[in-house]
Parts: sequence; C-alpha cells; structure tokens
Amino acid sequence: MGRGWSTLGLMVGLMGIPVMAGGDLTKQEPILVTVQLGTVENELKFVPNLVTLETGKLYKLILVNPSPQAHYFSSEGMAQAVFTRKVQINNAQGKAIAEVKGSVREIEVYPKGTTEWWFVPVKAGSFNDLKCTITGHTEGGMTGRVVIN
Repeated sequence: MGRGWSTLGLMVGLMGIPVMAGGDLTKQEPILVTVQLGTVENELKFVPNLVTLETGKLYKLILVNPSPQAHYFSSEGMAQAVFTRKVQINNAQGKAIAEVKGSVREIEVYPKGTTEWWFVPVKAGSFNDLKCTITGHTEGGMTGRVVIN
C-alpha cells in the first residue's frame, strides 16, 4: 500500500505523539459542520459556539459570515489537532474561486462570505480557545469551544 492520498496512512507527530488516521479519505464523504460567524443583526457570537468532532473522520467545516463585518475563526488547539486537506474560498454564488493548502491557524471570513475548511482531526482534546481575534470581538462574546473525541 502506498502512502499517498489514495490510501492515506497519515502519520502525524503532534506534541511528540504519533497518530494514525486510517482509511481512504479521497473516497470518504465529508461530514458537514456549519458555523455562523456573527449574525445579520451584527451580534458578536459563533452559532453554534460548541463544535464537536471525532478523530480520523473527514470534515468540511463551512464558515458562514452573514454579518456586515469581517470575523475570524481561530482556535490554536484545534489547529494543532487537525490535518488540513484544504481551505476553499467561494464566491457569492457558492463557486470555488481559490484553494489554500497546508497548515491553517485561523481563517478570516469577510462580510457575507463563506469559506470551507476540509480537515481530519488527528488528536483528541477539548479546546476552550475558539475566538474571533478582531479587536473587541472576543471581549464582546465571540468565543467558543472545540471538542475532538
């Protein structure tokens, strides 16, 4: 068996602990999780503010910003516990206009924008560090939690 995407035997050493996420993720249907960043009424919150995931599964986290201002989805704990396959930026019609590969620490979503983060959690943990890093947004209540089982 090869070590490419076709058989994905993903070896990741996070914090010195080797982890294996098995299965052929190129054929796995992603689990869709949607998180809204802010609200149409310009409230500073994540909806929902708790994201629950499982290791070894492919996710497509859809970040939707219906508000009139930009917001960040930032969780250092989650960023260190997942293998990012890609981040996809979509236009207003939902068509992909760009992809980003490699490690991701936080994602900014512009007003009325949508971004997709495709990843596989490779380390379990509870991370109480979900926040919007724009000045005043965390203090205004834009916080949350990510749990990976």
